[in-house]
Amino acid sequence: MRVFIAGVDGYLGWALAQYLTARGHDVAGVDNYARRQWVDEMGSVSAIPIYSMPDRLAAFREHYGKELLFREGDLLDYQFLRDFLSDFQPDAIVHLGEMPSAPYSMIDQAHSIYTHTNNVNGSLNVLWAMREVCPEAHLVKLGTMGEYGTPNVDIPEGFFEIEYRGRKDRLPFPRQPGSFYHLTKVHDTNNTMFACRIWGLSATDIMQGVVFGTQIDTMGVNPVLRSRLDFDQCFGTAINRFACQAVIGHPLTVYGVGHQKRGFLPMRDSMQCLTIAIENPPKAGEYRVFNQFEECYTVDELAEKVREAGSAVGLDVDIEHFDNPRTEKEEHYYNPDRQHLIDLGYKPTHDVVAEVKIMLQDLLPQRDRIMAKREIVVPDIRWDGTRRRSGVISASPVKS
Repeated sequence: MRVFIAGVDGYLGWALAQYLTARGHDVAGVDNYARRQWVDEMGSVSAIPIYSMPDRLAAFREHYGKELLFREGDLLDYQFLRDFLSDFQPDAIVHLGEMPSAPYSMIDQAHSIYTHTNNVNGSLNVLWAMREVCPEAHLVKLGTMGEYGTPNVDIPEGFFEIEYRGRKDRLPFPRQPGSFYHLTKVHDTNNTMFACRIWGLSATDIMQGVVFGTQIDTMGVNPVLRSRLDFDQCFGTAINRFACQAVIGHPLTVYGVGHQKRGFLPMRDSMQCLTIAIENPPKAGEYRVFNQFEECYTVDELAEKVREAGSAVGLDVDIEHFDNPRTEKEEHYYNPDRQHLIDLGYKPTHDVVAEVKIMLQDLLPQRDRIMAKREIVVPDIRWDGTRRRSGVISASPVKS
């Protein structure tokens, strides 16, 4: 298959390009290096050193014996995007090219506007370009489980059957996003569903849980082929941030009571799931939704798993509860479905501790690099529109 990846320089995009190439697919990608700029804006760096794209492409060619067709560009540049898709004529388009951070979208007015412009308009450009030059391609759009929020009922995969006043229908499950970023993903969902209905496009909307991990098997040992891993408050997701805190001896920063529950999956499972979606496309005109996660855990449970993995590699890991900078439910019901990918062959890893041990072993040689940015591991972006450091709400580190 010919697969086009938007956001190929990013955490998931770079890994997916390698995973697909190793399976024999032809891959093209676009990126404007925005992730590098956003993390720099946060005063941070990737914990895993990342190389220039020319260096990455050369290492890619040497390792896989195949070119990754790359063009630098922005999805907001419609003519550029349309021309690239017209030249490449993909069978599948994987859209990973959005700003992916809830805290970043909540910094201030300018960042919320930027998030909407970048994400919603960029995704609309993808849909229009598909319609014009490759209408038979399959769009795999990365959404987020955060679109659903935390309703007090089970969460289906996109749609549910409802009876109201004696009539029945199958309708999109209500979304309750928790940030301006998550709102953009809801807009993307509605726009994609609409485009499939009126233009006959086909799309898989991936409601993905939080991804963690430093590697997939096909990367080998060449450091140039490694994906980035962020640990700042905006782009360092929970387990990745915890792992970086663990290697520098900083207590794990659990927000609030730590009972917030979410779906999580290691990077290798994300690659498996995205590839299953790509290789099993829907029919023309079909819009489908896959909930993509390995299992659901509370933040406290994750912190304990990082502590267990840390102990196995000789680290003494403490946990502290900080006042929650987010406006969210900290005690809630959470039971999402994830059957579609299982039916197509997804085999979950189920061993978070083993995966975190690999992460810690990869991150220990980068201890000084992470320590140099130690001041950015405690959040100061708050949902009430202020910027102030969160304080510890437990008198001492929480012990098992």
